[in-house]
Amino acid sequence: MLLRFENYYIVPIQIKDAYPIYDFVIDNEDRLKRYFPLTLKKNLTPELSKIFVKKKVRKFQKNKEFLFTINENNIKELLGLIYLKALDWKNKHGELAYCIGHQFEGKGITTKAITVLTNYIFSKFDLRTLKIIVHKTNLPSILVAENCHFTWIKTLKNEHKPPGEKPLDMELYELYKTIQH
Repeated sequence: MLLRFENYYIVPIQIKDAYPIYDFVIDNEDRLKRYFPLTLKKNLTPELSKIFVKKKVRKFQKNKEFLFTINENNIKELLGLIYLKALDWKNKHGELAYCIGHQFEGKGITTKAITVLTNYIFSKFDLRTLKIIVHKTNLPSILVAENCHFTWIKTLKNEHKPPGEKPLDMELYELYKTIQH
């Protein structure tokens, strides 16, 4: 699977992504520590990244969680990550979580990637609802959700516990698959 948009593409996590993910995490440590603490913790060394990637590839193959990388054509550097996680196949919903490298923020790449991936997910998977959970102060992420036509649903009390902080209330956004008649 390869999803192209403009000068970028999205692909499933691959074993060869261990070093690029390690580099991405180290370069964006400050951005990841609050909302992606487990991804950060599991990629602090190249050896940990190899283990992380192997586990994510296995989860992908078993349809338990899907991790995608955002890449730019002709450049080896990883731009960002998108998770499709918290999958509930019975109730047909999942959650998207995304992060982009600091040098690529504000260029619309994440919005375009989420739009392309959302269309793919709704066409290929038996999911009816996608969720994005974001903190109210994370304005760039809120803009991605809104620009991708996700609707604010409600505030989730004490939803996320960043390391060394009290639990945070988070905002729930949802997007529903439109059924074609």
